[in-house]
Amino acid sequence: ALQPKQMTKLRLSWLSLICHSQINRKEIKMAKVSMVNRELKRQKLVAKFASKRESLKDKAKDQSLSVEERFKARLALAKLPRNSAPSRLHNRCLITGRPKGYYRKIKMSRIALRDLASRGEIPGMIKSSW
Repeated sequence: ALQPKQMTKLRLSWLSLICHSQINRKEIKMAKVSMVNRELKRQKLVAKFASKRESLKDKAKDQSLSVEERFKARLALAKLPRNSAPSRLHNRCLITGRPKGYYRKIKMSRIALRDLASRGEIPGMIKSSW
């Protein structure tokens, strides 16, 4: 889980990449800013509730506790915000904010990768032609 300081660094790195990139933003479609902000909000919530969620899960799985205590832990877990669950996070492209066609290693969508590669802005990567 990401800590709040890491979240700030992630947001700043994403914004600096967008602002300082040599890409003409008119040529590349950006995702809705509200969707990107919603994803950042989810990342903050996941980081904020990670320890609480983990402790409640441990209590709920602990066989040495009574059934009532484990059930209370499950109810408390259900009362946490939905967006604080790590399974609700979705990877987005750092350049376009696109949620689909995402390569984890380079944190970019396939479309942004192809654009940068064809312009020669990624060292060592060339678009093949035959």
